[in-house]
Amino acid sequence: MPRVTITVPEKNAQPYRFQLDRQVVTLGRGSENDIAIESGSVSVHHAEMRRIEGGYELRDIGSTNGIKLDGSRYEVIPLRSGSTVKIGDVAFDFSLSEEENEALAREKPSEPSPITREPEVPGKPTPQRAAYASSHSGGTGFGGALLFLILAAVAFFAGLAIRHQKETNTSLIDAIQSHFEVRPAPVAPPKPPLEH
Repeated sequence: MPRVTITVPEKNAQPYRFQLDRQVVTLGRGSENDIAIESGSVSVHHAEMRRIEGGYELRDIGSTNGIKLDGSRYEVIPLRSGSTVKIGDVAFDFSLSEEENEALAREKPSEPSPITREPEVPGKPTPQRAAYASSHSGGTGFGGALLFLILAAVAFFAGLAIRHQKETNTSLIDAIQSHFEVRPAPVAPPKPPLEH
Protein backbone atom coordinates (compact mmCIF):
# COMPACT_ATOMS: atom_id res chain seq x y z
CA MET A 1 0.00 0.00 0.00
CA PRO A 2 1.38 3.45 -0.89
CA ARG A 3 2.52 5.39 2.14
CA VAL A 4 2.17 9.11 2.81
CA THR A 5 3.79 10.76 5.79
CA ILE A 6 2.57 14.20 6.83
CA THR A 7 4.90 16.24 9.04
CA VAL A 8 3.44 19.41 10.53
CA PRO A 9 6.19 21.67 11.96
CA GLU A 10 6.71 21.02 15.70
CA LYS A 11 4.41 17.95 15.68
CA ASN A 12 4.95 14.22 15.26
CA ALA A 13 4.95 12.81 11.76
CA GLN A 14 1.68 11.09 10.83
CA PRO A 15 1.90 8.11 8.44
CA TYR A 16 -1.03 7.11 6.22
CA ARG A 17 -1.47 4.07 3.97
CA PHE A 18 -4.06 3.45 1.29
CA GLN A 19 -4.86 0.89 -1.39
CA LEU A 20 -3.06 1.10 -4.74
CA ASP A 21 -6.40 1.25 -6.57
CA ARG A 22 -7.60 4.28 -4.60
CA GLN A 23 -8.32 6.96 -7.26
CA VAL A 24 -8.44 10.19 -5.20
CA VAL A 25 -7.20 11.09 -1.73
CA THR A 26 -8.21 14.55 -0.52
CA LEU A 27 -5.94 16.63 1.73
CA GLY A 28 -6.78 19.74 3.71
CA ARG A 29 -7.51 21.28 7.06
CA GLY A 30 -11.21 20.29 6.97
CA SER A 31 -12.21 17.13 8.83
CA GLU A 32 -14.10 15.82 5.76
CA ASN A 33 -10.79 15.28 3.92
CA ASP A 34 -9.27 11.80 3.66
CA ILE A 35 -6.14 13.25 5.29
CA ALA A 36 -6.94 16.13 7.64
CA ILE A 37 -3.88 18.34 8.28
CA GLU A 38 -3.95 20.58 11.32
CA SER A 39 -1.92 23.57 10.15
CA GLY A 40 -2.80 27.20 9.54
CA SER A 41 -0.83 27.15 6.27
CA VAL A 42 -3.13 24.46 4.84
CA SER A 43 -6.48 25.41 3.27
CA VAL A 44 -9.71 23.62 4.24
CA HIS A 45 -9.68 21.91 0.82
CA HIS A 46 -6.04 22.15 -0.22
CA ALA A 47 -4.99 19.36 -2.61
CA GLU A 48 -5.82 15.98 -4.08
CA MET A 49 -3.55 13.05 -4.62
CA ARG A 50 -4.82 11.41 -7.81
CA ARG A 51 -4.13 7.94 -9.16
CA ILE A 52 -3.11 8.28 -12.80
CA GLU A 53 -2.00 5.63 -15.25
CA GLY A 54 1.48 4.59 -14.20
CA GLY A 55 1.52 6.43 -10.87
CA TYR A 56 0.23 9.34 -8.83
CA GLU A 57 0.15 13.11 -8.95
CA LEU A 58 -0.55 15.80 -6.37
CA ARG A 59 -2.91 18.52 -7.60
CA ASP A 60 -3.58 21.89 -5.95
CA ILE A 61 -7.33 22.57 -5.80
CA GLY A 62 -7.27 26.34 -5.37
CA SER A 63 -5.47 26.59 -2.03
CA THR A 64 -4.05 29.81 -0.62
CA ASN A 65 -0.47 28.62 -0.01
CA GLY A 66 -0.24 26.02 -2.78
CA ILE A 67 1.90 22.94 -3.22
CA LYS A 68 5.66 23.23 -3.69
CA LEU A 69 8.51 21.16 -5.04
CA ASP A 70 12.04 22.36 -4.29
CA GLY A 71 10.64 25.70 -3.11
CA SER A 72 8.72 26.41 -6.34
CA ARG A 73 4.93 26.46 -6.42
CA TYR A 74 3.06 24.34 -8.99
CA GLU A 75 -0.51 23.33 -9.79
CA VAL A 76 0.40 19.67 -10.43
CA ILE A 77 3.39 17.66 -9.18
CA PRO A 78 4.04 14.07 -10.32
CA LEU A 79 4.73 11.83 -7.32
CA ARG A 80 7.53 9.28 -7.37
CA SER A 81 8.59 7.03 -4.55
CA GLY A 82 10.75 9.14 -2.26
CA SER A 83 9.17 12.45 -3.34
CA THR A 84 8.95 15.19 -0.73
CA VAL A 85 6.72 18.16 -1.43
CA LYS A 86 5.21 20.89 0.71
CA ILE A 87 1.51 21.42 1.24
CA GLY A 88 1.53 24.94 2.60
CA ASP A 89 4.34 24.66 5.19
CA VAL A 90 3.70 20.95 5.84
CA ALA A 91 6.05 18.23 4.55
CA PHE A 92 4.37 15.56 2.42
CA ASP A 93 6.53 12.44 1.90
CA PHE A 94 5.39 9.84 -0.62
CA SER A 95 6.80 6.32 -0.81
CA LEU A 96 6.01 3.04 -2.51
CA SER A 97 7.24 -0.49 -1.90
CA GLU A 98 9.32 -2.25 -4.59
CA GLU A 99 6.30 -4.35 -5.56
CA GLU A 100 4.15 -1.23 -5.97
CA ASN A 101 6.85 0.46 -8.08
CA GLU A 102 6.99 -2.64 -10.30
CA ALA A 103 3.19 -2.76 -10.63
CA LEU A 104 3.08 0.91 -11.64
CA ALA A 105 6.00 0.47 -14.05
CA ARG A 106 4.00 -2.21 -15.90
CA GLU A 107 1.29 0.35 -16.58
CA LYS A 108 1.95 2.46 -19.63
CA PRO A 109 1.39 6.11 -18.72
CA SER A 110 -0.33 8.02 -21.53
CA GLU A 111 1.79 11.12 -20.88
CA PRO A 112 3.98 12.02 -17.97
CA SER A 113 2.11 14.37 -15.74
CA PRO A 114 3.56 17.83 -16.38
CA ILE A 115 4.29 20.15 -13.51
CA THR A 116 2.38 23.28 -14.37
CA ARG A 117 2.81 26.71 -12.89
CA GLU A 118 0.08 28.47 -11.07
CA PRO A 119 -1.27 31.51 -12.88
CA GLU A 120 0.27 34.81 -11.83
CA VAL A 121 -2.02 36.85 -9.61
CA PRO A 122 -1.60 40.64 -10.06
CA GLY A 123 -0.56 42.34 -6.84
CA LYS A 124 0.35 39.07 -5.12
CA PRO A 125 4.07 38.56 -4.46
CA THR A 126 5.28 35.32 -6.01
CA PRO A 127 8.43 33.37 -5.24
CA GLN A 128 10.91 32.65 -7.97
CA ARG A 129 9.52 29.63 -9.76
CA ALA A 130 11.55 27.04 -11.61
CA ALA A 131 10.45 25.98 -15.05
CA TYR A 132 9.77 22.32 -15.60
CA ALA A 133 10.48 20.99 -19.07
CA SER A 134 8.92 17.72 -20.10
CA SER A 135 11.08 15.33 -22.06
CA HIS A 136 8.54 15.60 -24.86
CA SER A 137 8.65 19.38 -25.22
CA GLY A 138 10.61 21.37 -27.77
CA GLY A 139 10.50 19.05 -30.78
CA THR A 140 6.78 19.40 -31.39
CA GLY A 141 6.92 23.12 -32.24
CA PHE A 142 9.66 22.73 -34.85
CA GLY A 143 8.12 19.60 -36.39
CA GLY A 144 4.72 21.27 -36.57
CA ALA A 145 6.18 24.39 -38.22
CA LEU A 146 8.12 22.28 -40.73
CA LEU A 147 5.00 20.26 -41.59
CA PHE A 148 3.03 23.48 -42.04
CA LEU A 149 5.65 24.91 -44.41
CA ILE A 150 5.74 21.72 -46.49
CA LEU A 151 1.94 21.62 -46.76
CA ALA A 152 1.84 25.32 -47.66
CA ALA A 153 4.40 24.78 -50.44
CA VAL A 154 2.44 21.81 -51.82
CA ALA A 155 -0.81 23.81 -51.75
CA PHE A 156 0.89 26.76 -53.48
CA PHE A 157 2.32 24.54 -56.23
CA ALA A 158 -1.04 22.79 -56.73
CA GLY A 159 -2.79 26.15 -57.09
CA LEU A 160 -0.14 27.34 -59.54
CA ALA A 161 -0.48 24.15 -61.59
CA ILE A 162 -4.28 24.48 -61.76
CA ARG A 163 -4.06 28.12 -62.85
CA HIS A 164 -1.43 27.30 -65.52
CA GLN A 165 -3.62 24.45 -66.82
CA LYS A 166 -6.66 26.76 -67.13
CA GLU A 167 -4.75 29.58 -68.84
CA THR A 168 -2.56 27.61 -71.25
CA ASN A 169 -4.32 24.27 -71.50
CA THR A 170 -0.96 22.57 -70.85
CA SER A 171 0.52 20.92 -67.81
CA LEU A 172 2.82 23.04 -65.64
CA ILE A 173 5.14 20.08 -65.16
CA ASP A 174 5.42 19.62 -68.96
CA ALA A 175 6.14 23.34 -69.34
CA ILE A 176 8.89 23.18 -66.70
CA GLN A 177 10.41 20.08 -68.27
CA SER A 178 10.40 21.59 -71.77
CA HIS A 179 12.06 24.73 -70.42
CA PHE A 180 14.97 22.71 -69.05
CA GLU A 181 15.34 20.29 -72.00
CA VAL A 182 18.73 20.30 -73.63
CA ARG A 183 18.30 21.58 -77.16
CA PRO A 184 20.97 21.17 -79.78
CA ALA A 185 22.84 24.34 -80.59
CA PRO A 186 21.75 25.93 -83.86
CA VAL A 187 23.98 25.03 -86.76
CA ALA A 188 25.53 28.04 -88.39
CA PRO A 189 25.03 28.27 -92.16
CA PRO A 190 28.13 27.33 -94.14
CA LYS A 191 30.49 30.18 -94.79
CA PRO A 192 31.06 31.18 -98.38
CA PRO A 193 34.44 30.09 -99.72
CA LEU A 194 37.22 32.62 -99.39
CA GLU A 195 38.46 34.13 -102.60
CA HIS A 196 42.17 34.38 -103.15
